[in-house]
Amino acid sequence: MNESGTEVKLPPIAVLCGGLATRLWPLTEKIPKSMIEIAGEPFIAWQLRLLATAGFRNVVLLCGYLGEQIEQFVGDGQKFGLKVRYCHDGDNPLGTGGAVRRALPILGSTFMTIYGDSYCPTDYRRIYSAYLSSGKAALMTVFRNENKWDKSNVEYRNGCIVRYDKKNADEAMTYIDYGVNVFTDSVFAVMPVGEAFDLAVIQTDLARKDNLAGIEVSERFFEVGSHGGIDDFRAFVPNAAEMDAPKTPTKEGKELG
Repeated sequence: MNESGTEVKLPPIAVLCGGLATRLWPLTEKIPKSMIEIAGEPFIAWQLRLLATAGFRNVVLLCGYLGEQIEQFVGDGQKFGLKVRYCHDGDNPLGTGGAVRRALPILGSTFMTIYGDSYCPTDYRRIYSAYLSSGKAALMTVFRNENKWDKSNVEYRNGCIVRYDKKNADEAMTYIDYGVNVFTDSVFAVMPVGEAFDLAVIQTDLARKDNLAGIEVSERFFEVGSHGGIDDFRAFVPNAAEMDAPKTPTKEGKELG
């Protein structure tokens, strides 16, 4: 719900599944990160159920290395209560930004993104509402990290992303990018289709121009991009299963929550 009590309809969300995951080799030498087994099923299953429970209906999987395995498993998304479409990098890896740029024709004018190795149990409608009321071209979620879960890379004050820099962090950066973002397609217009680049290029520039809104979330994120992260998520899985449980239908046949 937004401040007026109206339910917020979520836009499409792009899941960035194209990385090579070389840090995890040989585990991911023959499977993409999204297909790492967690409690008997691929990680992507846990992620898609979370997104469906959060209220998403349209998902676009941005695939690269061995992405056909993901498409074969997920299919059209119906078994997760979703409509899933695909955009593949092609012969050359495009990076997170290049993959989004390529997918703009099916993502539309406004969309959200999440990384393919991230499990972010948070309120996505709250995030999107904050973007809509911000007047900015994009929004980044941040988590007060203080170098605990990974290297902090965001200076965040009073609802604003003051600085975002993944390479040159300093003590003023006590937050980390949580992994859930909102964009309007216009911020990618300056980048040519087919060029490889990182989302951070766009976000760093937007922050510099004071055009990147921010919202702090308090829920811990999980990731399967490292062996330690995989172990942490496997330990969390019983809680994840409870969160992913189907919602209770009302008498009118609509889902609660």
